[in-house]
This record gives sequence, structure tokens and C-alpha cells, in this order.
Amino acid sequence: MSHRIAAKITGVAGYVPPKVMTNADFEKIVETSDEWIRTRTGIRERHVAEKGTATSHMATEAAKAVLAQTKTDPADIDLIVLASVTPDMFFPATACLVQCRLGARKAWGFDLSAACSGFAYAMTVGAQFVGAGTHGKVLVIGSDVMTSILDYTDRATCVLFGDGAGAVLLEPAGSNEGILDFEHDVDGSGGEFLYMPGGGSLHPSSCETVEKRLHYVHQEGSQVFKYAVRRMAEMSARLLERNGFTKNDLTLLVPHQANLRIIRATQERLGIDDSKVMANIDRYGNTTAGTIPLGLRDAVEQGRLRKGDLVLIVTVGAGYTTGGVLLRWAY
Repeated sequence: MSHRIAAKITGVAGYVPPKVMTNADFEKIVETSDEWIRTRTGIRERHVAEKGTATSHMATEAAKAVLAQTKTDPADIDLIVLASVTPDMFFPATACLVQCRLGARKAWGFDLSAACSGFAYAMTVGAQFVGAGTHGKVLVIGSDVMTSILDYTDRATCVLFGDGAGAVLLEPAGSNEGILDFEHDVDGSGGEFLYMPGGGSLHPSSCETVEKRLHYVHQEGSQVFKYAVRRMAEMSARLLERNGFTKNDLTLLVPHQANLRIIRATQERLGIDDSKVMANIDRYGNTTAGTIPLGLRDAVEQGRLRKGDLVLIVTVGAGYTTGGVLLRWAY
């Protein structure tokens, strides 16, 4: 059963901090090499936030850019949904900080945590309010300072991530445009393979948790790889099929940018070629909730999206969480 929502993306923008960390930079701090990183991940470089730059700062910049692009007054925003696993602090919600900085005095908002699936989840949630007719303008943001939770002695994880943010504006859609369908699921049995154990109520911050390095990303890469490829391909195929489309109808697949090998393996299972796949992981690494909106932003800037194009977003994240959104590009 499809889930038609009368909401569309009317603008997309992104922000990455100016500092760039290349693979050559990693060669100086951990036992690795440019060739090792590129052949296993597809990453050449990633952007790194300077000390003092938080998730809210990047989110605000991405939001300002999309509001300027769409000529939207911040006072007209009804809701802000912000996806992140690196909030500025436990509370208040990072969405509150962004609301204040934007001057979006009418907007309410909240944070959503679904790791790399966060933006897809947040966009679907925001679209429900537009589709219900209760909200006219919803700002959806994905923003993560992943370098703030990386262990730079662990070469298996520290080379994978970068910092970045992206935002879209959702507004009411006409017939046959905007979000056509979505699907999300959770498999909690995968929680043991990608997580950060310290800092929550289970392991509150203490000298012991710091000494045990519990405040960093922990990942079983092979487990995540296999699950991501299978679920991203399955969900993509199902969304196309149940809406009466084939791979030939698809203009662009925008997958989560975790690893180029995951992207290519998913693409191969779906039987689509490079021209229909957005891949920018080489320049940004995995920005978690930022990857999907940055991918959409880059696709627009590269002229790969036009009004009426069929677009499929798909992602897998810690949890495990999986998200897919099928939409007609609206501008």
C-alpha cells in the first residue's frame, strides 16, 4: 500500500565547515594510507568542524541558505524537525537553538534521532503535518558533527566520517508531485553493531567512561555492510514496484553515503547504472544525517534534477534503522 503525502520539497541547501581533512592527513596520525581508505570506502577527503562549532551552528547555516533560496521569511516557518545524533547537548533540543537563531518565532520544533536514517525519518514526519493541512512550511534539517565522537586511534572508524548539514523546505504539493510514498523500519537486534555506549542513562558520563573510551563511535563494519546492502536494495525495489514504476522510470537514486562499496553493491542489485546514482562520499565522507540533503543539494547544483523527475532516497543507520522515500521533484 502506498502512502501518498501532499507535501513537496521546494528548496534544498547544505553547509559544510571550511576545514578539509584529506586521507594524507590521516596517514600522519593513524596507521593507514590514502590507497587503503579510497579502495575500501571511496573517501578522499572530509570536512571537519573547528572546536566550538556545534551541530546547531551548521544546521542554522543550512537553514538560512534554504530560506534565502526560497525567499522564505523565517517568521513564516511553522515547524522545525532536526535530525541528529550529535546534538549540542541533551537539552534543550538543538531545534530550539536553531529556531532562536533563525528568528522563526512562530515555529515549534524537536530533534529526531535515527542516526544515518534520521533525515529520511524527519522528512516523512514533517511531511505528515503539511499533508494534514495543519502546517504550510516545515523546515527539515539533518546535521551532525561526527568528528566530535570519533576515536582517532581507531583507523576502522575515524576515517569514515565528516561533518556537515543540509536542509529542505516542505510545502503543500499538487497532484502527482512531491512525496509519493515512503517506508521506514527498525531492526533493534542490530543495535550492538553500531553505537556509542557512553553518556546516556545506561553509562552516565564519568571518569571511568572516559577512560574506557565509551564516548566514541563503535562499529562492526562487516555486519553493517551486509545489512545495509540487503535492506537498501530491498526497500528501493519495493517502493518502485508498489507504485507501478521500474528502474527505467527512476531519474536518480540518492542513497546514504556511508561507503562507496555499499552504494555500488546496492546499485548492482537494483540493476541501475552510475548515471542514476548520486555519490559524493569522496568529498564529504559519512556525515550521518547530513548525507541525504547534501546529496540532493549537489544533484541540483550539478543539473541532475529537474521538475517531474522521479527520485528515490534510501538509507540505513544505527539501530538498525532503514528509510526510503519516493518523490517527484517539484522544481
